[in-house]
Amino acid sequence: MRHYEIIYIINPNESDDDFNEIIDKFNNLIVNQKGIIIKTQKWGKQRLAYTVKKYNNGFYVLIDFCADPGVTTELERNLNLDDRIIKYQTIKLADKADPQELIEKEKE
Repeated sequence: MRHYEIIYIINPNESDDDFNEIIDKFNNLIVNQKGIIIKTQKWGKQRLAYTVKKYNNGFYVLIDFCADPGVTTELERNLNLDDRIIKYQTIKLADKADPQELIEKEKE
């Protein structure tokens, strides 16, 4: 499995319930595609460095996960289709990673 990190920014006008629903939606998408989530960090509402889609603020979310290469394609397709997502970026951290080892390291 490959090790990935994705950060995405959610529309700041969403309610807390919608915010949590969006995070669950994308976490479930990864798990349903046989990916393993290492950690999910909610960074909260932050000011953007520059205006994106007429927004100056957004909710930042970081997901660290392991998955096969096709999972990121499907995840990015869904992020593009969701109007509540302002921007996202996926980074491949490693070609071969052991998810259990990463989870243990995160617990420490």
